[in-house]
Amino acid sequence: MDFASAAPSVVKSIRQRDLLNTWLRLYARQEIAPAIWEYQPARLEEELSDLIYYTVDNSAGLPRLIIQSEGTRISRAYGHTGKGVPLDEYIGSRLVPLVMPVYHGCVARGLPVYSVADVVDIYGRVVAYERLLLPFLTDGKVCHVIASLKTFCEDGGFEIKNLMRGNDALPRPKLCAVIDRDLFHRVPGRIAAADVVEFADQPGEATETIELN
Repeated sequence: MDFASAAPSVVKSIRQRDLLNTWLRLYARQEIAPAIWEYQPARLEEELSDLIYYTVDNSAGLPRLIIQSEGTRISRAYGHTGKGVPLDEYIGSRLVPLVMPVYHGCVARGLPVYSVADVVDIYGRVVAYERLLLPFLTDGKVCHVIASLKTFCEDGGFEIKNLMRGNDALPRPKLCAVIDRDLFHRVPGRIAAADVVEFADQPGEATETIELN
């Protein structure tokens, strides 16, 4: 699978951007993925229904992702729960070629991966399925991944029950990107070095420019 190179701005959902920004703040300290125990984003409880936690088994061949928890909305989309089940078994052979390379890319790179695919609900409505994967290190290896999964329909409401299994049409990938550019998150209110600041006492007056070094 080919991955586009992207900046954090590629992520559309405000909630997913908040999750990513928390990860980026931790990444920026040493420019490596953080440990999962360090990751404590604000309002995490509000997002749990859209999150899946995985452990990564790196013991042989391609890494296997084992579901440790899953949000209620995701269980409804797939039709059943899957705690303790390897992801490739949970999604089934039809979806493995479309889904697993995205996860393997995240684990191999140790960087966030964002993907968007169109799926169709049982009534034929097109739903955008937005997936943000965040990797976490233990002893220098990606041993945990958190997936944030969002669904959006331009036509308004849609049926989430069995969304991923409700018909014969496979998801249509629209975007798959590794977030490997601009890997920093600037805290609001702070000014970075080399930024340019302009001052003007009144509208229409000349501005004074100061370059911060």
